[in-house]
Amino acid sequence: MNVRPSAATPWLLRLPTSPGGRRVFLVPHAGCGANIFDLWPERSGGVDLLPVELPGRLTRWGDPMPDTFQELAAELVAGLRPYLDAPYALFGHCWSGLAVYETAVQLQRAGLPLPERVFVSGQVAPQDGPVGRMLDMDDAALAAELSETIRAAGKVPHPELIALYTRVLRTDVEVCRRYVVPEPVRLDRPVTAIGWADDTDVPPERTAGWERCAETVFEVLPGRHDRFVEAPPELLRLLTGTWPPDA
Repeated sequence: MNVRPSAATPWLLRLPTSPGGRRVFLVPHAGCGANIFDLWPERSGGVDLLPVELPGRLTRWGDPMPDTFQELAAELVAGLRPYLDAPYALFGHCWSGLAVYETAVQLQRAGLPLPERVFVSGQVAPQDGPVGRMLDMDDAALAAELSETIRAAGKVPHPELIALYTRVLRTDVEVCRRYVVPEPVRLDRPVTAIGWADDTDVPPERTAGWERCAETVFEVLPGRHDRFVEAPPELLRLLTGTWPPDA
């Protein structure tokens, strides 16, 4: 994958291939940059799969990471707004599942084009958190967790980069810790809550709370919590299936 941002925006590594074509914006999870999607195809089922680059990592070290999901969502809305002119969906796994939900909330409040669907993988609903093993980890444990995720993505974890990204991961964990939403906003677009059958971090049954946030479809896919990095065919079919319903 080309790890340079597109010339048009620092938020995307590549731009949509056609003006009106369907697209899915892929938001990387905690501690990672857009290259966590290196094993993913650029297109699947005629849909553009567009990795999003967040501040403070990979190609954007000089851009400070916001302190809250609400602030990050505001920046995402501004950064992606020029590319919301065609049917699109948002995908986030674990930490970034909350980021894409909050982005949809802010889009809805602003009256901007809404995603046809929000895909949330391996994450509890906002009112049920914050939860997660990483909230209680020290930096050594976070580094080990990050190394495992990098290996799952088919890469070799280098000590210098692990040290650097552990600092990113610590920042992201604190963003999650501050995200307390007892009364979530209900979205006008549906959510697909994806659980993973072998997930010991967020078992599929813990995703039930998404029904309070939107009309929700629940899917359970085979594999462990971080299998998404492999671009499993079941997940790609789900993300690129027929949406909107009248498409």
